[in-house]
Amino acid sequence: MLKIACQEQLLPGETLQDKWEFARSAGYDGIELRGKGDFHFRDRLPELRKAQADGVVMPTVCVEMPHFFGAFDDALRRDAVEQMKSQLSVIGELGGLGAQTPASYGMFSRRLPPFEPPRSAERDREVLLEGLTELGEHARKEGVTLFLEPLNRYEDHMVNRLAQAADLIREVGLDSVRIGIDSYHMNIEEADPPAAILEAGPLIGHAQVSDSNRFQPGAGHLEWAAWLSALDATGYDGYLAVECRLTGDPVEAVRSIPSFLRRVAG
Repeated sequence: MLKIACQEQLLPGETLQDKWEFARSAGYDGIELRGKGDFHFRDRLPELRKAQADGVVMPTVCVEMPHFFGAFDDALRRDAVEQMKSQLSVIGELGGLGAQTPASYGMFSRRLPPFEPPRSAERDREVLLEGLTELGEHARKEGVTLFLEPLNRYEDHMVNRLAQAADLIREVGLDSVRIGIDSYHMNIEEADPPAAILEAGPLIGHAQVSDSNRFQPGAGHLEWAAWLSALDATGYDGYLAVECRLTGDPVEAVRSIPSFLRRVAG
C-alpha cells in the first residue's frame, strides 16, 4: 500500500491540524513540512509539537532556503550546514524520518552564460563530501536521514542524476545519507527513469513526486506505472511526497493525487 504525503503549502487550511483533516479525507498518509532559513523551522517547534500531539503525521521536511550546503561562498555554505543540522534535529524530535535538500538550487548552470562555474569540479566534490559527511554524522546522532536530491541541469551544475548522488553517498559511507529522488528532475536528466531507480535502489531513502511539467501527477506525460513499479521493486517502503504546482482548481487537484497514484500503481 502506497504511503503518500503532501507538502504543507499545497493543502487548504490555516493550521496544520486543518490541513491534516483535509489530507486524511483525500487519502494522504502524512504531511511533508517545509524548512525555511534563519532557523524558522526550529522556531516553529511549539506549533509542530502541538500538531504532533493532535495526531498530525509529519514524516519529513524539505528545505526551502536561499542557499545550500554546496554554496560557493564559505559563509553561506556554513550557514546552510547549520540550518540543515537544525532541521534534522527538529524532524528527529518529532519522530520523523529525515530532511531533503539539494546540493544547491539556482546557484549556477552550465547551460547558461558564462557556462563555466567559478569553482573547479574537484573543489565542488570536496565541498559536497565535506557537507554530506558533517550533515550525515549529525543525522545519525539524531536518528534520522539526510536525503540528497539531484536537480536538473538548469537548477544545479553539480548533482543532476541518481548515479552522481549514489557515487557521493558511497564515498561518504554513512547509512544516514541517502538519495531523495524527484520524478520531475528525473524526467529531465535520466535516459531511463525506472532503470535509474532500480540501479540506485539500495541508496534511495525518500521520493518526491510531480509530473513531467511540474504539475500534479496525472497532469503530464510521465509513465507512472513504470516509475512506481521500479520503486516498488527496490523494496522502498517510505513516503511519496507530493511536491508540485497545481493546474485547474487547486483543491480538487490536490485531492485527486492519492487516488490517481494508487490507481496507476495497481
